[in-house]
Amino acid sequence: MRHVLSVLVENEPGVLSRVAGLFSGRGFNIESLNVAPTLEEGVSLMTITTSGEEQIIEQIVKQLRKLVTVIKVVDFIDVSAVEREMVMVKVQADDARRAEVLRIADIFRCKVVDVSLNDLTLEATGDHGKIQAILSLLARFGIKEIARTGTVAMRRSMQPENA
Repeated sequence: MRHVLSVLVENEPGVLSRVAGLFSGRGFNIESLNVAPTLEEGVSLMTITTSGEEQIIEQIVKQLRKLVTVIKVVDFIDVSAVEREMVMVKVQADDARRAEVLRIADIFRCKVVDVSLNDLTLEATGDHGKIQAILSLLARFGIKEIARTGTVAMRRSMQPENA
């Protein structure tokens, strides 16, 4: 099962290594990882996307909470959250297929960020499912290159903090 973890950490050297070590030590892959500073000085937010059995993820969360540099851990599987991911995808789009690629881009509210004679580069933002849907529709045209940010997530408003 897919899990999105929000990990608030002290911004110190070696924190990323220790957090990633918890996953690799159990043979789990981190599918995406985003780290950025928060409004609070010296604190960063890690958003980690992974997949695994409930018991293993539960153990990882418990061990993350034991790390001295970890302030708070939230598994968004149990919390209503807003998720977003951004992808840039370069698609083959010669004259014959360009209009069809642009229709798909319009349907998904993608931005065209680069154009050449034989391809288009699109930027799309949305939840994990939307990004997967866009990529599967564009695959038949021939995807040349992909760059993805991975998931970022935030608790929805009007929800208790203790969840």
